[in-house]
Amino acid sequence: MWIRPAAEADLPQLLEIFEQAKRFMAAHGNPRQWGPDYPGEARMRSQIADGVCYIVEEGGAAVGTFCCLPGAEPSYAVIEGGAWPDDAPYLTIHRLASNGKAHGVAKACFAFCAARGLALRIDTHRDNTVMQDLLRKNGFVYCGVIHLAENGEERLAYQRNRHVQAL
Repeated sequence: MWIRPAAEADLPQLLEIFEQAKRFMAAHGNPRQWGPDYPGEARMRSQIADGVCYIVEEGGAAVGTFCCLPGAEPSYAVIEGGAWPDDAPYLTIHRLASNGKAHGVAKACFAFCAARGLALRIDTHRDNTVMQDLLRKNGFVYCGVIHLAENGEERLAYQRNRHVQAL
């Protein structure tokens, strides 16, 4: 798999990947994590312009996407029912999605982000058991519950420290 920064021209493919991922999530018991307008064209345009959105390709075709954001994530400032392992700098992974046509998109994303040398943080919906399993298999540990800054919705929060290898 090849990972590259997303470009404005990738926007239609990105939005289609998100639609395919939403169908997969709904079929696997998670119909509410991403609403019909999420993540939205405007948000993705902004994240492409900021250089934090990436495309995962296999055989020259886009099969997945994710955003890798440096700096503190406002939603992670308060965590309930647990704690972050430390206050060291980290990268946040958001909007990890696959079109279902290739295996290993999540693992490739995690390896790409981990190569930046920082701990990784990510959150997911309580109903997203597929993602929770992927996180555990890739060295992430459950840390507690956070609430999204934009709407207060609950999410399960995970961290993978530097130098952790996937199973």
